[in-house]
Amino acid sequence: MTRIQKTVFILVALVALVIGLTVYRVLNSERQVDPTQMLDAGIVILPQGRDVPKLTLTNQDGEPVQVDQLEGKWTLLFFGYTFCPDICPATLAELRQLRSQLPDEVREQLRPVLVSVDPARDTPEQLKQYLEFFGEGFLGLTGTLDDIQTLANGVGIPFIPGDTSRENYTVDHSGNLVIIGPDGRQHGFIRAPLKVQKLSQQLPALLSRKE
Repeated sequence: MTRIQKTVFILVALVALVIGLTVYRVLNSERQVDPTQMLDAGIVILPQGRDVPKLTLTNQDGEPVQVDQLEGKWTLLFFGYTFCPDICPATLAELRQLRSQLPDEVREQLRPVLVSVDPARDTPEQLKQYLEFFGEGFLGLTGTLDDIQTLANGVGIPFIPGDTSRENYTVDHSGNLVIIGPDGRQHGFIRAPLKVQKLSQQLPALLSRKE
């Protein structure tokens, strides 16, 4: 190999190295969690993970689900009910829209869950029929009022039970979402109202974290 050929070879190798490092930095910067942008999207991350109350609820298929074992995926818990006139259908529609805007690999890591704050009316059958309006991928949970309140208080989303003695009663509840990591622990919140566009940009970085 001549001196000129060696020089050209070295220059090509250096250019390839620079390009490789640049691509690496760009790809990784897209996955870095930016606290400021997260907050702007309504995402609040806890300083450290928090245990979820150990209790068993029932899903829309009538099967038992241990809430503290919602592992393997990132879970978004929303406390609502099927007879809700406004917040719940709007929030679930926004979650459906959000999931449609996420890349396939990110969407597969995300599990939206509706926990009923109205177990007197929200039977598994009622939950299943209701969630079908919002497409596949949604999990519905119901159970005893005491268990649901224990869970809601444990993750910082308390609600005021409805007066079941009244016809067409409503339930006062929050529109915030609880973020549960793949390790089954609570890692934060998403504040209402949901900022779908910004969430679709920030969630991929959050979900790429190893918890």
